[in-house]
Amino acid sequence: MQKPELLAPAGSPEALDAAVGEGADAVYLGLKDFNARMRSANFTYSQFEGALRSLHHMGKKLYVTVNTVFEQREADRVYQLLKYLAGLGPDGILVQDFGIIKMAQDNFPSLKLHASTQMNVASARGVNLLSRHGFSRVVLARELSLEEIRSIRMNTNMEIEVFVHGALCVSVSGLCLFSSYLGGKSANRGMCTQACRRLYNAQSGKGLEEEEGGYYFSPADLELVEELPALVEAGVNSFKIEGRMKSAEYVGAVVSAYRLVIDNLETGEESLRRAIEEARSILKNDFARSKTKYLFYNGSTEIDWLNPKQNGGTGIPLGNLHRIKGRGSESRGLIPAGILALSVGDSIRLHKADDSDRVSHKLNFVEEGPDDGKWISIPEGYGPGDAVYLIQTKAMTKRYAPVIKAEPGKSRGPGYDKVPLPKVKEIKGLSRREAQAAFPAGFYAMVSRIEDLYVLQSVRPVKAILPFSRQLSRRLVREQGLPFPARDIILSLDPFFPQGKDAELAEEIQALMEKGYVQFIVNNLGHFSLFRSGDKKDKPLLIAGPWLYTFNSWAWDFIAGCGATYCISPFENNRQNLERTFPLEGHSSYKPSQVFISIFARPSLFRIRQDLAFYGFNDFSGSRDEAFRLASGIEGSIVFPSEPFSIVDKVPFLREAAFSRFILDFSSDRLKKAEYRDIMEAVKRAAPLPGTNRFNWKNGFFDISQVRKATQ
Repeated sequence: MQKPELLAPAGSPEALDAAVGEGADAVYLGLKDFNARMRSANFTYSQFEGALRSLHHMGKKLYVTVNTVFEQREADRVYQLLKYLAGLGPDGILVQDFGIIKMAQDNFPSLKLHASTQMNVASARGVNLLSRHGFSRVVLARELSLEEIRSIRMNTNMEIEVFVHGALCVSVSGLCLFSSYLGGKSANRGMCTQACRRLYNAQSGKGLEEEEGGYYFSPADLELVEELPALVEAGVNSFKIEGRMKSAEYVGAVVSAYRLVIDNLETGEESLRRAIEEARSILKNDFARSKTKYLFYNGSTEIDWLNPKQNGGTGIPLGNLHRIKGRGSESRGLIPAGILALSVGDSIRLHKADDSDRVSHKLNFVEEGPDDGKWISIPEGYGPGDAVYLIQTKAMTKRYAPVIKAEPGKSRGPGYDKVPLPKVKEIKGLSRREAQAAFPAGFYAMVSRIEDLYVLQSVRPVKAILPFSRQLSRRLVREQGLPFPARDIILSLDPFFPQGKDAELAEEIQALMEKGYVQFIVNNLGHFSLFRSGDKKDKPLLIAGPWLYTFNSWAWDFIAGCGATYCISPFENNRQNLERTFPLEGHSSYKPSQVFISIFARPSLFRIRQDLAFYGFNDFSGSRDEAFRLASGIEGSIVFPSEPFSIVDKVPFLREAAFSRFILDFSSDRLKKAEYRDIMEAVKRAAPLPGTNRFNWKNGFFDISQVRKATQ
């Protein structure tokens, strides 16, 4: 049996040394741009080149993360980076953006493509679509069970990579808009602020006191070290450790634990059992959060990965600051007496009492204080009541042989080439004339229930959109005399498409198409192969949904090649980028008439593969006057903002730019007649809606250059 690859994070040269020193077979790292951990140190080009040479000399592999979405204006820089990487030959690049796939396929076919977990691939259908497009590996979504992983392996020949250890995101992989909604710092751009881990107040609910607070969405850390034999049996090729934001000491400890178990997989049952016990003992000292197997065994009803009473930080609690003295670099804080001895060189993390901020700090001062307390150095801006955690001791520091053997020379890095336009393939599906006839210009309305279709009759949209569910599917197949005929109903598929839903979804879609429901919004790569059959009469009409992020014309070209005739602009998009991607006058393959724009919505901020109804509340709020709603059910849970996004007043300007298809999304809740009437009146007058926000429409994504300037 070939041993699986042990893949470790390298957020810094020191972490790289620790990963290799403890026996990792491969590492993954990011460069200055376009990677999903822009807040980590990352590597300079010269450091990267030195690491690549050394690792290949050792017989180890290096993968580069290029796993964020890019805007149209950034296409030249993406092209330059890909050309630079193609000239050096890393063992693979991890990608999320479909535009990077297209750009690499057209120009740099030597690059080995790995699908990032941000691509939200959770089914064999999704894996096989990527295989057909030249991918060599896929990192599966974290939310899958062992049974689903095993089923995917049985239905594909692609290399499979699975996360086995580290921090979890409460949201389904790649489907979180929370941080972006709260300030443009998008997870899809590597800027996530981990807003989900903050303290929130439940506004109402059974058995809850008024304003009861908790860390409702801060999950424990994943640990599957004792499940490695089962994952090997399931056919997983690579075990991935999360942690490009973590210290070298953390990386070294975790790699050593997993290396121990992998090396004992074939040494006999007793030897393997002892290795697992020793590995778990090593992992107890990683100063991380409590551990969970998450959804590995989907039959388990125990939810051990959410604990509202435990905050989202890592480390050993040292108590709260009592008093403060000094200012600036001389700031000192008094912490209570404890059983732990602290020394200069230890690292702590401080959390604001209102959970508004948290920061790591290496102690440069420790002194005995009153009542057996200790005065310690603290960053300026922290004060009484703020919590302190020990995250690393100086004694833990271990020296490793440097991977980059000598001071790397100066690298020229990427060049200044201009990106060529995509090599446009013939777009599958309908002709443009057929597509325009199927989806006329005008307003489309999305509602959550069949009953809400009757509300839409008062101001009838061009077509109605319903979110697909098993219950809805059965009603549509069974019921007759609906206010909208099948040809005027579009069904929107859920963006999370796990392997466990494959057979059920395929059967239900076939039944719907036989009843004349042939118009679908696809939101996951795996959805496309559900519509590969069918005669000319029942040809499916596919729209790429907002979760198939089309932030650039290369991404749209790739998605159109999969079978979509239209796309819906992502919720995070902004006007400038939309008009650059689909210009009024430009490349003939990219037309504003191919795009739907959501002009009103309460977008899903994050979704969880778990029914959280046991929490007993629906409405909750944050410390910054934000209000949200939690909708839970057997299919999972979704968090929506209470304040909707609206650009209904911008429709005249959009029409001037030749955009002509608009969506009003009321699907976050039941539609009320009065609400619908008022909103449609505002649409008619192109008037701003009170109590709404613009999301990223005006300001766009957070300017990442601000982060670079702050760290220079």
